[in-house]
Amino acid sequence: MISALFRLALAALALAAVATPAAAEWYEASSEHFVIYADDREADIRTFAQNLERYHSAMVFVTGRKADKPSPSNRVVIYVVGGERAMRSLSGDRKIAGFYIPRAGGSRAFVQDIRNQQNGYPDFTTIVLLHENAHHFLLSSSRFAKPRWYDEGAAEFFASASFERDGSLWIGRPAEHRAGDLAFADPVHVRELIDPALYEQKKVKGYDTFYAKSWALYHYLFFTEGRRGQLNTYLVNLAQGMEQKAAGEAAFGDLDQLEKELKAYLRQPRMAALKLPPDKLAIGPVTLRQLTAGEAAMMPLQIRSQRGVDSEEAAVLLAEARLVAAKFPEDPGVLTALAEAEYDAGNDAQAIAAADAAIARDPARANAYVQKGYALFRQAEAAEADKRKAAYSAAIKPFVALNALENDHPLPLIFFYRAQVQQGKEPNENARAALERAAVLAPFDHGLQINAGIMLVGEGKIAFARAMLAPVAANPHGGWAAAKAKQLIAAIADASEGTPLQLGNLPDPVEVPEVE
Repeated sequence: MISALFRLALAALALAAVATPAAAEWYEASSEHFVIYADDREADIRTFAQNLERYHSAMVFVTGRKADKPSPSNRVVIYVVGGERAMRSLSGDRKIAGFYIPRAGGSRAFVQDIRNQQNGYPDFTTIVLLHENAHHFLLSSSRFAKPRWYDEGAAEFFASASFERDGSLWIGRPAEHRAGDLAFADPVHVRELIDPALYEQKKVKGYDTFYAKSWALYHYLFFTEGRRGQLNTYLVNLAQGMEQKAAGEAAFGDLDQLEKELKAYLRQPRMAALKLPPDKLAIGPVTLRQLTAGEAAMMPLQIRSQRGVDSEEAAVLLAEARLVAAKFPEDPGVLTALAEAEYDAGNDAQAIAAADAAIARDPARANAYVQKGYALFRQAEAAEADKRKAAYSAAIKPFVALNALENDHPLPLIFFYRAQVQQGKEPNENARAALERAAVLAPFDHGLQINAGIMLVGEGKIAFARAMLAPVAANPHGGWAAAKAKQLIAAIADASEGTPLQLGNLPDPVEVPEVE
């Protein structure tokens, strides 16, 4: 058994791995869809932000979809953490080059370094970020539940992008990072992509070509003249309720013939790609701000906190955060990060005090309101019965203030609903509308979709509930939320529209590991 002291030592080492030199010059790059924090050259950070906005614009152009402009706090926040060692300590996995955590009002991506590969194939860490951002975009811009092969094939298709010095962008380049899979991994037949039951039946324990073959099929169907329109037909078939296998056969014809054509396609010496000139890629302004000395000193701790910490890690992080705060007691960014560290460590009164200090110095610090609200809600949960009403009335106030700053921030809407539920009340119409709106604003937060789906079933909005739960059930990475969504969809299979249904205490679904 690992001793608590040893675990604390490991946590301290993890923090040290992302520690920043005293002379670090951290910047915040802010654009319409992204916020980037990086200790790098100002010009490189700006180029990185512009490329991400070009990439977003390219997905809008190619798919014909457009997600609503996110609230400032609902943008994807990207932390550039450093090299492989820093990423290993942050992720706990030496094989991960970067990762993404989707959360309402707090989606976070973590990448190693900024590598602005121009006029060539992107660096693998960039590909990881582009792949996950493609998932984020596709889910945000469409609630249609798509098969796993389609989701992953589309993400790989877009992630193989290439940024040119003249501002143009290549989409759909060959996925060179999957070449080794196609050559050496266990083969997957097109029929297995189209028929998930067959894939599960034949799946090997080792590594197979699922991702590579999904990319190849998507690429082939997208660019091949004789197959033009078949992808859309396939999606329409699925939307009309056809089973995946039947939908594929109806759209693509003989799947063995498709497999034969796809193999020949992959043997070609050259493949098509789509080049979008700068005038097709409308991007807004990118604003750069150099972080204060205090914010820069706090940034490694903020990164770790935003990643998520257990109680022992939180204790180590808090000690470091307090030292930084003691050096920069008037810095609102430092005080906001301190509030989060205090909350993570279970110190609600101290978290509230730090958040209040941050807000007093900068009323626009959104995360200060969030941390104060979190702490007050936790206090309200523990309040004596005769004091709970007053406690929840106080707890909702920071979120009301945050809602005034950002009308479409999902967290105030979520906590307005929770304030009534956690008091044992039946949520009123306004509270139900708030949770529904939050779920629409953050379709990438699967836990939120589950909660909203259950609420909608209780209102008799069965079709809306199915539409909200279906993309979660189809999540290509699987996991608990996907299993729970499938369970709920099965539970309302025979439900009548307009008839409220109380699902009761359904047993938790069997834990399903997520697929990388």
